[in-house]
Amino acid sequence: MPIFDPDVQILLEIGRKAARPPFEALSPEAARSAYASSWDVMQSPAQAVASTRDLSIAGPAGPLALRVYRGSGTGPDERLPCLVFLHGGGWILGNLESHDRMCRQLANRARICVVAVDYRLAPEHVFPAALQDCASAWRWVSGHCDELNIAPDRVAVGGDSAGGNLAAVLALMGRDGELAPAAYQLLLYPVVDLTAQSPSYSRVTSGVPLTAATMAYFISHYTPNPADRLDWRASPLRAPQLASTPPALVLTAGNDPLCDEGRAYAQRLEDEGVRVTALHLNDQLHGLLTQGNFVRAGHFAMDYIGAVLGDALHRGPPAPTSTAAPVAPAQSI
Repeated sequence: MPIFDPDVQILLEIGRKAARPPFEALSPEAARSAYASSWDVMQSPAQAVASTRDLSIAGPAGPLALRVYRGSGTGPDERLPCLVFLHGGGWILGNLESHDRMCRQLANRARICVVAVDYRLAPEHVFPAALQDCASAWRWVSGHCDELNIAPDRVAVGGDSAGGNLAAVLALMGRDGELAPAAYQLLLYPVVDLTAQSPSYSRVTSGVPLTAATMAYFISHYTPNPADRLDWRASPLRAPQLASTPPALVLTAGNDPLCDEGRAYAQRLEDEGVRVTALHLNDQLHGLLTQGNFVRAGHFAMDYIGAVLGDALHRGPPAPTSTAAPVAPAQSI
């Protein structure tokens, strides 16, 4: 029997009355329009930050857009820790605008710099295009710490949902020497197994915005070749080892088809000796951090996430030097 926060119950009732079609009933173009129309309705107003600027760097397939935030109260000459943030949206939705408000909150609450990445989307660009873009952005940030005025040993990687998937993979690539190592990994209700076999896929099939059918829609567009779903670069839960990856925070929600795979990832991190904070909210939905106009728990969760992330980056130890054997160069992704 699902357990719902009273705020979530109200949100779900509003959704039932609106009777909007699920994403899987729409074309990717229509899904993007529907998603964009929800941002002002669902998300809390944008917070002021110390500064923002948009950049364009060379990506694997052309220009790659980044947006740089510096948290409120930080000075332009202050060398800040940094989070490279990868947005969610099932690899077919989202952009710099969809998660602008979340990035502002993270920058302010953790008192850091956040660099958001506008990676290529499916189905126009299938796996591993998004990963290639994110790896290129990570390399650029790692190589331009002075320009960004960030501390090179305090750079974390993070994201929500599909972005959490990409962040987990980048953390593994850093561990293996293919990228500069991350100091921390922030995985917010991440997708970590594209085979979609965890029990929560059987539990969460109707009545909420993100269901097993919605995830099947996203996964099929991102990895139209089912064999790719077994690749650890698409399904990091299938990586042979998670040991020696950076400390992590993993957020999961009970009413989410991704719940059990996210909890399994956090458990594997713990079992393999990685310091991990696992925050599980059994009465929440996928996407709770972008439901702030309706769900108060999203604010409380963001307060906690910002505090943990800020503490890890401002006071935690630098990322350890990887001793693992390097894997194939990034150009082969």
